[in-house]
Amino acid sequence: MATSFRERLGRLKVDLTPWRASRDFRILVISGSVFFLGGMVGYVALPFQLYQLTGSNFAVGAMGLVTIAPLVVFGLYGGALADHVDRRKMLILTGIAQVAICAVLLANTLLASPQVWVIYVCGALNAIASSLQRPSREALFPRVVRHEDMPAAVTLNSLILQVGQLAGPALGGVLVGTAGVMWAYAVELAGLVIATLLFLLLRSYKPSEHSTPPSLRAIGDGIKYAFRRRDLLGTYAVDMVGMFLAMPIVLFPAFATEVLKEPKLLGLLYSAEAVGAMLATLTSGWARRVHHHGRAVVIATITWGASVGVAGLAPNIWFAIAFFAVAGGADMISGLFRAVIWNQTIPDEMRGRLAGIEMLSYSLGPLGGQSRSGLVADLTSVRTSIVSGGILCVAGVIGTAVWLKDFWRYDARTDEHAVRERTLRATAGEV
Repeated sequence: MATSFRERLGRLKVDLTPWRASRDFRILVISGSVFFLGGMVGYVALPFQLYQLTGSNFAVGAMGLVTIAPLVVFGLYGGALADHVDRRKMLILTGIAQVAICAVLLANTLLASPQVWVIYVCGALNAIASSLQRPSREALFPRVVRHEDMPAAVTLNSLILQVGQLAGPALGGVLVGTAGVMWAYAVELAGLVIATLLFLLLRSYKPSEHSTPPSLRAIGDGIKYAFRRRDLLGTYAVDMVGMFLAMPIVLFPAFATEVLKEPKLLGLLYSAEAVGAMLATLTSGWARRVHHHGRAVVIATITWGASVGVAGLAPNIWFAIAFFAVAGGADMISGLFRAVIWNQTIPDEMRGRLAGIEMLSYSLGPLGGQSRSGLVADLTSVRTSIVSGGILCVAGVIGTAVWLKDFWRYDARTDEHAVRERTLRATAGEV
C-alpha cells in the first residue's frame, strides 16, 4: 500500500522531460521567465506613474483603450508574420524594440517633468511589439518539444509565468513604493535585455515550405481554418464565455472593502488565483494521461465559474480567498489543455496565425468581462455581479459544449489532426 501511495504521489509531480530533452525549450522558458518577471514589474510601474502624474483613474484606465487596437491588429498580423519568417529573428527584433521602448520610458522618468503623452505612446508601441512577438514565441513550442511531451512543456512554461505573476508585481510594488518608478523601469529594462540576449542562443527556425507571405488573405485563411475546425473553435469559445461571464477582478476593491469589510487583505484576493494556479501546476503530472482534452477544458471552465459564484457568497474573506484559489487552479487546467490542443494539432505553416487568434481569444474575454462585472455591480450589487457571473458562466459553458459536440468528444489518440501532426513529426525525426 505504501509503495502504491508513493507511486500515485509521484504521478502528480511536474513532468520535467521537456526540460531535460530540449536545449531550445530551456532557452525559451528561461528567457520567458526573465522577460515576464521584468514585464510584471513594469506592469505595476506604468499605471502608478500615470496616476502620480494625473491623479485620474480614467487616465490610468485609458491605457487599455490605447492598447486594444494594436493588440487586435498586430496580433493577427504578427501571427501571419510568424508563419513566413524565421521565428528566432522575430523574437530578437521585437525584443530589441521592447528594450528601446522601455529605455524611453526610463529616460522620460528622469526628466524634471515627465510627459504623460510619452507614456501613452510607449504603451501603444509596446503593445505592437508584444503582439508581433508573442505569436512567434508560441509557435516555436511545437518545434522544440516532442509531440508527446507537449502537456508537460505547457505545464512547465505556465509554472514559470505564474512565478513571475506572483513575484513581479510584489517586486514592482516594493520598488515604486521605496526606490521610485525609475528603478522599476530599470529592472524591467534589465529583464528585457537579458531575455533578448538569450533569444540569440536559439537555433534558426525557418518557415515551412508551405508558408505564405503575410497579407489580409493569409490572415483570413487563418481565421477560416480556426472556424472550420470545431475542436479549435471550442477552445476559443469556451474560454471567452467563461472569462466574459465570470471575471470578478475589477470588483475586488469593492468586495474587500464594502462587502467583506477587510480592506487590508485586498492583496490576498488578487494573489489567490495565482496561488491556486501554481498549486494546480505543481500537481499536474496526471495531465499526460488525459486524452479527452476538450472535455477537460469544459469541466475546468465550469469549475472556474462555479468557484467564482460560490466565492461571491462568502461570509468572510478567507472563504472567498479559498474559492478564488480553486477558480485559479481550474483556469490553469483549462489553459493547459487548450494549449495542448493548439500545439498538437495545428500545422506548422498555420501555427503563427492561429497563435495570433489565440492571443486575442484569451485577451478580449477578460477585457469584456471586467466591463460586464462593473456594469452589473453598478446596476445591482457587488455580490449579485459575482454570483450571477458564476451561474451564467456554468450555463454558458454547458450550452457551448452542447453546441460544439466535436469539442466535447475530442480525443488526442484518434483525432485526425493530432494523428497527422504526430506522424509528420515522427517521419521528420524532429525533437
